[in-house]
Amino acid sequence: MASVADTLSPALPPQRRLRPAISPVAWLAGPALLLFVVFFVLPFGVMALLSLLSGNPVQNPNVYPTTRHYARFLGDELYYDALWATLRIGLITTFFSLLIGYPLAHWMARMKSRLGHALLLMAVIAPMLTGIVVRTFAWMTILQDKGVINTTLAALGLIDGPLPLMYNEFGTIVALVHIYVPFMVLTLTGVIGRIDERLEQAARNLGASRLRAFAEVTLPLSLPGILAGSLLVFALAISAYVTPFLMGGTNVLTLPMLIYQQVSASFNLGFAGALGVILLAVSLVVVIAYNHVLARFSGQEGLT
Repeated sequence: MASVADTLSPALPPQRRLRPAISPVAWLAGPALLLFVVFFVLPFGVMALLSLLSGNPVQNPNVYPTTRHYARFLGDELYYDALWATLRIGLITTFFSLLIGYPLAHWMARMKSRLGHALLLMAVIAPMLTGIVVRTFAWMTILQDKGVINTTLAALGLIDGPLPLMYNEFGTIVALVHIYVPFMVLTLTGVIGRIDERLEQAARNLGASRLRAFAEVTLPLSLPGILAGSLLVFALAISAYVTPFLMGGTNVLTLPMLIYQQVSASFNLGFAGALGVILLAVSLVVVIAYNHVLARFSGQEGLT
């Protein structure tokens, strides 16, 4: 027999049953979102706020809003040169990392031997197990005036004086490419490995050459990996400090080096924050333009 309570309060239809307020997916994304807010949004917000204040509000309560830090950047050609040098080094490093990393990633993704794939993967990852400072010092011993290259060439009688391989952008880019090529390779390997080889074989069966099949099948399908790897390397290259400082010396001036100088020497957090905001804004413009170029090249409306 049905109870009186069941009679007075009939069951709700299935479409009107109460659902949990927060889905399990939201709970799973919560920790990642919290980390993103704490370690990216909050620090960037503090940096952007300091760039618009006359001083540090923690030490001086009489601060006021100002744009003088940005006016200082716009009024000195030195900072334009540093910004352009930063972007130039980042773009060249990304280009050569892609030029070197794509064939290696393609080779790894198409390798049939598990042992060979494992050995090649270890060879790519092994440099990452060594600190950036150690690898940069290794390049210093190779490229400096009395390094391995100049000493060998002088002993063979091929040069009369040392070649300028260090304390310039050339040495900086060489070291950065060596450091960041593994990031490009690891990003591209997973994308190329998911491309069905039978698509390229079908193109060749239809009369396309090996090069044309690669250019019209494999390369367009690997554009998301190219975009991801390029953005990763570009972001790491333009934010590098140790390698440009050691390899470039005083002849190479980048925005990360200026930011470090403003924080450590002048303790001008406002101007350092303005430099950081400008670098991020310009980098976002470059990234969006690069995304549109790849999207147009692939015939898609956008890449993710």
